[in-house]
Amino acid sequence: MPRVVPAVIRTLDILELFLDRPRLSARDITEQLGLPRTTVHELLVTLVARSYLIAVPGQPVQFRLGMPVFQLGAAFAGQLDLVREAQDVAQDVAAACNEAVHVAVLNGADVIYLVKVDSTHPVRMVSAVGRRLPAHCTAVGKMLLSSLDPAALDALRPGGDLPGMTPHSITDADRLRAELDGIRAAGVAVDDGESDTAVRCVAAPIRDHTGTTVAAMSVSAPIIRWTPATHAEWTGLVREGASALSARLGYRMPG
Repeated sequence: MPRVVPAVIRTLDILELFLDRPRLSARDITEQLGLPRTTVHELLVTLVARSYLIAVPGQPVQFRLGMPVFQLGAAFAGQLDLVREAQDVAQDVAAACNEAVHVAVLNGADVIYLVKVDSTHPVRMVSAVGRRLPAHCTAVGKMLLSSLDPAALDALRPGGDLPGMTPHSITDADRLRAELDGIRAAGVAVDDGESDTAVRCVAAPIRDHTGTTVAAMSVSAPIIRWTPATHAEWTGLVREGASALSARLGYRMPG
């Protein structure tokens, strides 16, 4: 196998330090990476010469990211396709659990399903890409609603009208707010027969490079296969899948 180049690895390590701090001195970089001062100095001179870093005069001199870094990031963002990336990750999650996996976005007070990967079981849920459902009746929808501030949430249903799809649907605004509070704390949402009495779902948030929740991913299964054990397993899988997709979109976990 071709070997990695140590100097390139060290250069990338330096650039990645700026993900957490906007400015760093040569001493900061040396201490954080444990590199010799001469090595750090040479790499910094090279990065500044290519404008990947800009030296900010002062005592001590500090460095910040330069325009080429932004240009590379913008080029990467321009190539991102949520549906394509979501399809790849959803297939991996579906292969791990052999249940239906969906990715949806919020559109007004509804969700629209962008991606669906079905299970191979003879008994499966009926759904389709492009389908629109009331957000408050679905796991993906409640996950997305939980990311809104109170004013934005109230604006979606100015009259407070919450139509139900099943007897289990949440139709009371106060109950929905309490449910969303719990979802924000837990980091996952559950559809407990609220869109289809025969189906259960668990969903997790998908975030972009700014940390904004832009979509949600769910694992859905008929109630006959929904047990405490599978619920726990699928919750873990959908968390991992949503995190993997978020990473593809440029999201970086704090810390």
